[in-house]
Amino acid sequence: MATVGGQISHVPMTRDEKRVIFASSLGTVFEWYDFFLAGSLAAFISKSFFSGVNPTAAFVFTLLGFAAGFAVRPFGAIVFGRLGDMVGRKYTFLITILIMGFSTFLVGFLPGYASIGFASPVIFIAMRMLQGLALGGEYGGAATYVAEHAPPGRRGFYTAWIQATATLGLFLSLLVILGVRTAIGEDAFAAWGWRVPFVASIILLAVSVWIRLQLHESPVFERIKAEGKTSKAPLTESFAQWKNLKIVILALVGLTAGQAVVWYTGQFYSLFFLTQTVKVDGSSANIMIAIALLIGTPFFLFFGSLSDRIGRKPIIMTGLLIAALTYFPLFKALTHFTNPALEAANARAPIVVVANPDECSFQFNPVGTSKFTSSCDIAKSALSKAGLNYENVAAPAGTLAEIKVGDTVVNTYDGKAADAKEQGKAFDKTLAGTLKTAGYPPKADPSQINWPMSVVILTILMIYVTMVYGPIAAMLVEMFPTRIRYTSMSLPYHIGNGWFGGFLPATAFAIVAAKGNIYSGLWYPIVIALITFVIGMLFVKETKDSDIYAQD
Repeated sequence: MATVGGQISHVPMTRDEKRVIFASSLGTVFEWYDFFLAGSLAAFISKSFFSGVNPTAAFVFTLLGFAAGFAVRPFGAIVFGRLGDMVGRKYTFLITILIMGFSTFLVGFLPGYASIGFASPVIFIAMRMLQGLALGGEYGGAATYVAEHAPPGRRGFYTAWIQATATLGLFLSLLVILGVRTAIGEDAFAAWGWRVPFVASIILLAVSVWIRLQLHESPVFERIKAEGKTSKAPLTESFAQWKNLKIVILALVGLTAGQAVVWYTGQFYSLFFLTQTVKVDGSSANIMIAIALLIGTPFFLFFGSLSDRIGRKPIIMTGLLIAALTYFPLFKALTHFTNPALEAANARAPIVVVANPDECSFQFNPVGTSKFTSSCDIAKSALSKAGLNYENVAAPAGTLAEIKVGDTVVNTYDGKAADAKEQGKAFDKTLAGTLKTAGYPPKADPSQINWPMSVVILTILMIYVTMVYGPIAAMLVEMFPTRIRYTSMSLPYHIGNGWFGGFLPATAFAIVAAKGNIYSGLWYPIVIALITFVIGMLFVKETKDSDIYAQD
């Protein structure tokens, strides 16, 4: 494609351009595949590497390792962004893929706690941090490299292939896990088979590295390097000079923060909501999500290409606004079509938590390490985990919280009491019996799930993802000059996606527990999306006609 007289004319993609896109996209798919394995196989990892502690603590430490991968992504963006702007795009994202690949491969062979003791969990968390660092450098390098190879008027379409890789990586990880489980059976998978997806990643690594070695450096970077215009201090230029720093800030609060929460709501919170809130069995929920991913993935390319014609900003901003306005009705419809018995019970036998407000915590717990032991927190946590709506009524200070289910009262307990463990078992049993009597289902009835409508809703959520995510790589690349592009675009992207997006499930759960409404957690992505929409509309400029070849 080329631009003639302001119009876009279609020209077939050259062989070199196809190879650039394929190599960059394949490597990024592979990196996302690696990154998602730890989350998907958390239960098996905890049993192997953290078996020296109790099962609850083991799972907590596994989640801590997963969260560490999100937390260090911005630091990877800084480290490898600087390297990419000083040394080159090609060699930097060769380094990132090697780090990611070998970290993942080593997890597959890492001895368990029974063999090497505390060294096992320590090494596992170190591998996760290396993966997060590598992913922090990979995305910016791949997006920049592809965009700088793309002809004018086609950057949105070319970089959209990179945008589709996260979804494809998630899909591939689920596919490989399902394939191995089916092939060897559940017992063998639990014993050793869960390691196979980690070990098999070495094949993807070898193919990705071989292909990337055939590539040439970005022509834009080669030109400024030949002219001696590469940055000597990209971090200083990006973040210590106001003319660039203000664009970095705008890229974060006016683009990536909102994009991140829409992305995580559509691909991760929807799965969390299905399995944890409306209690759809894990297999059915994963199949629904996989179908929606399969249907929705081509829209990354559609909206990326559309952004080449009408602009990046209108599509991203429209996606943010529509998502914010429709999340509540869509998730309520998801409950209706997946667990109608829960919806009916919530209406028929309302639940009330009577507790001293001073004892109620905001249960934000992103890595599962905090303990909430007040009677109020115990009551709210139990109901939130069960996916139940409830009202809050204040009680006098010094009284234990109680749960009213219709006309029945369930007493809670003090989590710090000497016999708290025994009281907790009795409380759980009493609450479960009371809820069952009131008609609250312990899980969704598979025979009552409306599969077509559920998949339609999940696909709509996925299309929102493609609207905000498909054009954003091109827009971020076009916002910054070549000499500091890798560094400048990587940091706001990974702060947005690693922090604003990565901690969405934990934040949403805390809001649900505080408010008592299973849909109230949606306020987090809605508010962030609307803030980004307003700032983006007012201050972020359209970039599709930017001449990145003239930006030094």
